[in-house]
Amino acid sequence: MSTGSLSTRRSGYPSSVCARARARVNLGSTSTVTPHDERIFLCQGKRPRSQEHRIQLRVYKAPEEPNIQVNALGIPVDSKEPEEVATCVGRNGYPIPQVIWYKNGRPLKEEKNRVHIQSSQTVESSGLYTLQSILKAQLVKEDKDAQFYCELNYRLPSGNHMKESREVTVPVFYPTEKVWLEVEPVGMLKEGDRVEIRCLADGNPPPHFSISKQNPSTREAEEETTNDNGVLVLEPAQKEHSGLYECQGLDLDTMISLPSEPQELLVNYVSDVRVSPAAPERQEGSSLTLICEAESSQDLEFQWLREETGQVLERGPVLQLHDLKREAGGGYRCVASVPSIPGLNRTQLVNVAVFGPPWMAFKERKVWVKENMMLNLSCEASGHPRPTISWNVNGTASEQDQDPQRVLSTLNVLVTPELLETGVECTASNDLGKNTSVLFLELGEGCIPAGDGRGRPRHGQ
Repeated sequence: MSTGSLSTRRSGYPSSVCARARARVNLGSTSTVTPHDERIFLCQGKRPRSQEHRIQLRVYKAPEEPNIQVNALGIPVDSKEPEEVATCVGRNGYPIPQVIWYKNGRPLKEEKNRVHIQSSQTVESSGLYTLQSILKAQLVKEDKDAQFYCELNYRLPSGNHMKESREVTVPVFYPTEKVWLEVEPVGMLKEGDRVEIRCLADGNPPPHFSISKQNPSTREAEEETTNDNGVLVLEPAQKEHSGLYECQGLDLDTMISLPSEPQELLVNYVSDVRVSPAAPERQEGSSLTLICEAESSQDLEFQWLREETGQVLERGPVLQLHDLKREAGGGYRCVASVPSIPGLNRTQLVNVAVFGPPWMAFKERKVWVKENMMLNLSCEASGHPRPTISWNVNGTASEQDQDPQRVLSTLNVLVTPELLETGVECTASNDLGKNTSVLFLELGEGCIPAGDGRGRPRHGQ
């Protein structure tokens, strides 16, 4: 537990006598040396009129690592006298260690009405000392991030040593002087984003916050509903959320309210896209002009795409189609986008109808089947007006619109010898004419699955 050290003062005795005396003292006890053993031993020879020889036993014990406890309740800057910052305890040291307090790596000294260090020691039953030191100080706002720690200085036979505590930060309370708004994400906002508006202040503890938005009609500030953390969440953000926002910070101790500077919030948008004409119809060989319109808070770019292929046909709000063929019928999509804000765009699909008789996906097709099997046959046609499809054999038929000018009919039929001989016809009709596709049924196995009557589409008359 301890380190014992013997120091001697000699008077006329040879060094060998001193060495033997020290040996007898060191070996005279098998118990652990404690501070109670610190004393002067006398050595006296047996010869008459011999002189005394004195041996000093000194005890050293390094204290334990210093334990520091910070004032978790905090310190207000307007305190009239120094307040307790932290307490440092160094246990079981001998002799009494000394304590030095540090702030941001610099030692603290007593300073009237500013810094006060109060230290006391306790003698344990073992004779060792426990030192307690309390640091009191008047703090300022700049001390909110200050690092405090204590250092124990002690002696051993090998010289002076020291041990340091961990660093601590004490809560510092100071009044709010400024309130401001913060918006996330930073930068250009767009419709659909998740936007958070929060209040911040330079005081500790922060005041009670409220967020208001100016009514564009009355110019009056109207309080917004925030979540439990006092944050106004706009999700998804809409253009109606744009406007002038302000934060109010209320100090609950003084009941003083501080406003922030008003901040303009802009949620960028693209309005619904309008295409005119909305439902264009044209004869073959004629021309068509499509115009795309939209509004936005930023400059817009327009482009036209073919719906079926995604091919870009034109960059700009106007698409001109000349000498229309029936293949030109179908979907065209206008895309209005803001180049400066990725992801901000709106689209509108318009279907162009070219008058003409039905147009078949294929003229004829061979289908491999097995006798007495149930077979699904498909027939597809397009045209304007929209065609209807009929079959020349009995079965269960159903139709499904693929787009405004294209229809798909499916027939569920039993494969019979008569059906194998005659084949199957589907006929598409509208006011401008009709057209037919033929499906030939053959027994055997082939490349085309028996359940697929369409095969690979092929346009025909």
